[in-house]
Amino acid sequence: MANGVAISAAVEGIVDEAVARTLILFAGASPGPVYGKNGKRTLQQRIRGYNAAARHAPWIVLVDLDSDHDCAPPLRASWLPQLAPHLCFRVAVRAVEAWLLADAERVAAFLAVARGTVPADPEALDNPKAAMVALARASRRKEVREDMVPQDGSGRRVGPAYASRLIEFAASSWRPEVAAQRADSLRRAIDCLRRLVRPG
Repeated sequence: MANGVAISAAVEGIVDEAVARTLILFAGASPGPVYGKNGKRTLQQRIRGYNAAARHAPWIVLVDLDSDHDCAPPLRASWLPQLAPHLCFRVAVRAVEAWLLADAERVAAFLAVARGTVPADPEALDNPKAAMVALARASRRKEVREDMVPQDGSGRRVGPAYASRLIEFAASSWRPEVAAQRADSLRRAIDCLRRLVRPG
């Protein structure tokens, strides 16, 4: 455990949990307990409790911007006007999938698609999740298509093992340092975590 620092987390869902764990490890700390994982509304309802805990120990709260606001600062201000000293409250623009797409070389290899089909500016996408599904639909691998693309008429936005695939990618293949070069909200999250690990 680097510097003896463990960072707790609160997130919207299980893909976000995998991303948060990878980022905490990348920043040189050890992942502590991960809370939430029950949607954005529940996360917002509990944000003040997480903030209170972060007065005494390091925390990251990770939430998707989605279409709630034009940019991250208004969302942060509406959720939590005053941040505790050990809290990284980070907003993925517009969803954590944008951070994963930002490592274009690795995501292309993982999905078995052409590198040039990966969006060049993932944070500019209105719906990064839909972009991820569209890439998977073009995969050369049948199992990727079956896992990540919803069946016609299912009414679902993603396939049955969409989350499992992205968790695997985030934990085993994704390179935060590469992705941060094309995702500014990710770069800011990494910088914030590093300040928790090495304050001052």
